[in-house]
Amino acid sequence: MLTKFETKSNRVKGLSFHNKRPWILTSLHSGVIQLWDYRMGTLIDRFDEHDGPVRCVHFHKSQPLFVSGGDDYKIKVWNYKLHRCLFTLLGHLDYIRTVQFHHEYPWIVSASDDQTIRIWNWQSRTCISVLTGHNHYVMCASFHPKDDLVVSASLDQTIRVWDIGALRKKTVSPADDILRLSQMNTDLFGGVDAVIKYVLEGHDRGVNWAAFHPTLPLIVSGADDRQVKLWRMNDTKAWEVDTLRGHMNNVSCVIFHAKHDIIVSNSEDKSIRVWDATKRTGIQTFRREHDRFWILAAHPELNLLAAGHDSGMIVFKLERERPAFSVSADTMFYARDRFLRFYEFSTQRDVQVIPIRRSGSTSPNQGPRTLSYSPTENAVLLCSDVDGGSYELYIVPKDSFGRGDATQEAKRGVGGSAVFVARNRFAVLDKSSNQVLVKNLKNEIVKKSALPIATDAIFYAGTGNLLCRADDRVVIFDLQQRMVLGDLQTPFMKYAVWSNDMETVALLSKHMIVIASKRLVHQCTLHETIRVKSGAWDENGVFIYTTLNHIKYCLPNGDSGIIRTLDVPIYITKVAGNTIFFLDRDGKNKAIIIDATEYSFKLSLMRKRYDHVMNMIRSSQLVGQAMIAYLQQKGFPEVALHFVKDEKTRFNLALESGNIQTAVASAKEIDEKDHWYRLGVEALRQGNVGIVEYAYQRTKNFERLSFLYLISGNIDKLSKMLKIAEVKNDIMGQFHNALYLGDVRERVKILENAGHLPLAYITASVHGIHDVAERLAAELGDDAPSLPGGKVPSLLLPPAPILCGGDWPLLNISRGIFDSGMDNISTGAADEEEDGGDGDWGDDLDIADVDGLENGFAAAVLEDGEAPEENEEDGGWELEDLELPPEENTPRNSVNARSSVFVAPTAGMPVSQIWVQRSSLAAEHAAAGNFNTAMRLLNRQLGIKNFSPLKPMFLDLHAGSHSYLLAFSSAPVISVAVERGWNDTASPNVRGPPALVFNFSQLEEKLKAGYRATTNGKFTEALRLFLSILHTIPLIVVESRREVDEVKELIIIVKEYVLGLKMELKRREIRNDPVRQQELAAYFTHCNLQMPHLRLALLNAMTVCYKGKNLSTAASFARRLLETNPSMENQAKAARQVLQATERNMTDASQLNYDFRNPFSVCGATYVPIYRGQKDVSCPYCGTHFVPSQEGQICNVCEVSVVGADASGLLCSPSQIR
Repeated sequence: MLTKFETKSNRVKGLSFHNKRPWILTSLHSGVIQLWDYRMGTLIDRFDEHDGPVRCVHFHKSQPLFVSGGDDYKIKVWNYKLHRCLFTLLGHLDYIRTVQFHHEYPWIVSASDDQTIRIWNWQSRTCISVLTGHNHYVMCASFHPKDDLVVSASLDQTIRVWDIGALRKKTVSPADDILRLSQMNTDLFGGVDAVIKYVLEGHDRGVNWAAFHPTLPLIVSGADDRQVKLWRMNDTKAWEVDTLRGHMNNVSCVIFHAKHDIIVSNSEDKSIRVWDATKRTGIQTFRREHDRFWILAAHPELNLLAAGHDSGMIVFKLERERPAFSVSADTMFYARDRFLRFYEFSTQRDVQVIPIRRSGSTSPNQGPRTLSYSPTENAVLLCSDVDGGSYELYIVPKDSFGRGDATQEAKRGVGGSAVFVARNRFAVLDKSSNQVLVKNLKNEIVKKSALPIATDAIFYAGTGNLLCRADDRVVIFDLQQRMVLGDLQTPFMKYAVWSNDMETVALLSKHMIVIASKRLVHQCTLHETIRVKSGAWDENGVFIYTTLNHIKYCLPNGDSGIIRTLDVPIYITKVAGNTIFFLDRDGKNKAIIIDATEYSFKLSLMRKRYDHVMNMIRSSQLVGQAMIAYLQQKGFPEVALHFVKDEKTRFNLALESGNIQTAVASAKEIDEKDHWYRLGVEALRQGNVGIVEYAYQRTKNFERLSFLYLISGNIDKLSKMLKIAEVKNDIMGQFHNALYLGDVRERVKILENAGHLPLAYITASVHGIHDVAERLAAELGDDAPSLPGGKVPSLLLPPAPILCGGDWPLLNISRGIFDSGMDNISTGAADEEEDGGDGDWGDDLDIADVDGLENGFAAAVLEDGEAPEENEEDGGWELEDLELPPEENTPRNSVNARSSVFVAPTAGMPVSQIWVQRSSLAAEHAAAGNFNTAMRLLNRQLGIKNFSPLKPMFLDLHAGSHSYLLAFSSAPVISVAVERGWNDTASPNVRGPPALVFNFSQLEEKLKAGYRATTNGKFTEALRLFLSILHTIPLIVVESRREVDEVKELIIIVKEYVLGLKMELKRREIRNDPVRQQELAAYFTHCNLQMPHLRLALLNAMTVCYKGKNLSTAASFARRLLETNPSMENQAKAARQVLQATERNMTDASQLNYDFRNPFSVCGATYVPIYRGQKDVSCPYCGTHFVPSQEGQICNVCEVSVVGADASGLLCSPSQIR
């Protein structure tokens, strides 16, 4: 059973499939009717007007209606589009068991516990016939799919077949007089519309269900005697054919399958059973644990069944409908109707090749599941579920094409799945041992390979490679080298579809598509709410796939969309241009033409093939909000402009793409304040002063205009703004403009007119306009304010503009490919812009009506009460018209035309980027400021994971490789790269490596300082110096191979000191464990130290052990000390005294974990000896040894690397790379 959909609800008593839409109705014991979309898995609607359980429900074949019957004795007819009950049919006197619409007439048949069957006309809403004869509850009644018959089943242990031919005649020709007479008789004596035709007796208990066969004269019934019976009928009689036994409890429902010779029954024994209708034997049984089954329904057109049980219902299929096929270039092999068939895409030739063996089993799903084809050998592998998974190998004879009669015995074998991996080799999965058997065409095993993951299926992945599937991942496995080439986490994958060049693979799971490269590097993932069914690649690298109800596309960048809707699922076999070839569920080859414009357009846009994009814009109708939104999202608003007619959308797109001309044209059409304001903001950003000015004029935004003239130095227009403010009687506007102009007399005059005499007096006094100040002082008298004494006023005046600024200068660059398509828009917009953004805009500035003046230009405002300037002349230029030839003969040259177009230079590559590209040295990456890659390099080369100690070095390197220059005060600081080894003769175009602040000689100085600190017993200071060397070494660069060896030698020296000093400091911390103190002192003597330091360590260990009564061990240290020929007499003397004292008693008071005869190295973390031959792990950087339990921890000695990590080794010189 292939479960397609499942619900959890109250007990389901009635089910009905819609014949066109993916809907199913369920009626529940709780009184609710639910409408589900089984494809999407969603509840669409619920209807709950019945009082008590609803036992039956049925969709109308063509109208948006369904009928239901319940324990409230009511039959209700509903309209699902209106979401309500249209009417109720009353007449039954007990529970209603089943209802059904007639396939042709406006009839409903209903069966009830009142022992009657009623036929209703739902158009006239009346009962047209009552069928009486059963003497117990009638459990079901249904119309025959073609004939005028009704079958009913009852608890009186009988099945009855009724002839309703008379009822049909009466419906067709009710005008007949004889029928009118019979109608009167019916009213008086009871009807003869329905006549009992057969009574079928044979069940020992009440019969729960009876159903007609869709095409044959057969009836099937199920009863409380746990039996399913098959009956045959002819024109005169009906008889029992056979009994199907197997159910363990009452049989609730039984039906014939619409497309196969099978009977499906379900029962209160919690099982569904499938029976072979011809052999009358059981094929399959499906059980539930806790739920009894009550009802079955079959889809009228699709291969779907549904069953209702105590806690919900399931929609299921009995067998898979996906045909097995394999495509090779222009041909395809596929299996259909127990034949292997061949199809040629170019000619659409479809022939059967050879018959395929029938499986011995009668159970469903035994047909071929997958098919693999080897074109060179013309061999076909068919895999099926027979015997728990098996394959058959056929060699197709060249001459059998089209005859289909050549029979041959296939070579068979058992295996989970089988695919060709080479010309004459195929791989078979053996699930039990999790290995692949490679076989030749004689079915002989050539090779066995164990698989890297627990595999449940294998797929082809190129010659010699297999795609192995586990539950949560897939891997590509190379059979030759027996190694994994790629690994990817995915949900459970069902199918793999390779592109034509085998570079990309689409992994199809139930609700997801993962697209990856041939090495399984993830590229994108698509999620679908509906099941994914199939897919194929087109020649441009677009993946075309189908779900249950759509054909869709997926671009290489993960963008997807719908191409068209499907009525029924299809299985794509090949995509060629605009044609999709596919197999339908009947295994028939078909082709459909699709419109590939949308995804071709998006693909061209993604691949920057703008010539294609322009051609498609000109030739096709690509429109819609989705396309515009897509172009905006992908950063192509200028392309979206071509599609848009709506002015507001055009305006937004034009602003987004910086196309001011189009924005102006759209703003004029819209003419709203907000749009003019936004246009002004964008024009200001672009430095297009003319448009800013025009936008502010249109919105009468005088404050902004004044400020614009101030910053662009346009004093003339600023003076006009002052006069406009005067006319509008805007006191603050006048004052601001006077302030911007630096006109002090005007400011005094404004303050005086506004009645602020004290302010006017102070302003005049401070600015030295004494005549006005005296006049105002006389007016104010005693109220004249006094100026504060001892303070010097400062002059506040705007700087005089040297020249008036216009639009910002713009580089002329070659036009983009998309601009040429917009010429028609641009020309109009440019003309309009010239109208509005003219140099002296004052001539058409709109002003709000002031004192009765019409809107006009400034000159009109200023005419009244304004004397002409003294030096103005009367006449003007007095230009006369010239008699010129017609205009068309004069070529128009653009004012702004340039003799040659300047193309903006592309920015050069930053020096830091050049450093990073050329180098694999971590120090140079850090100097370039690329800390990320520096850290990755150090991790790869030395296994470094803890970067905290290296952070100050990184920052020093970066700061030290750059210098900073300040050109002049208002300019930003310029960063200059400092290069290593630069001289006067260096080429200016060739970049050298960065200068580095750390070098090898500094480390040698630190090493000497560390030695001195160790000699003086300053162990903490010495440890700090040695660790500092270890942390600096990864970030130094040396030139020669000899220096590289010296650096590596330095690491070993410093590591020994760090380990020894850490042990000695640890020993001094331990107070109450003399044994551990002696051990640590002993281990210190085995560090590779300089001779003076080794003597001090031996003297120290000898003293500690002698005090701890370990005389034998103390003697060994004394002997080692004397062997070094100590130059200091007191050391030799102490050693000789210890030897004399211990000769008499060579014993140890306590057992130490120390054997000086057996060579060992000390663990850097636990400080225990690791003797030769014992397992250990080491630090990839400093080389310190550790016990195996420390693997994966940060090294305790260098404090930066991970113990046991894989690393390629120190890289500190360009000579190592060359």
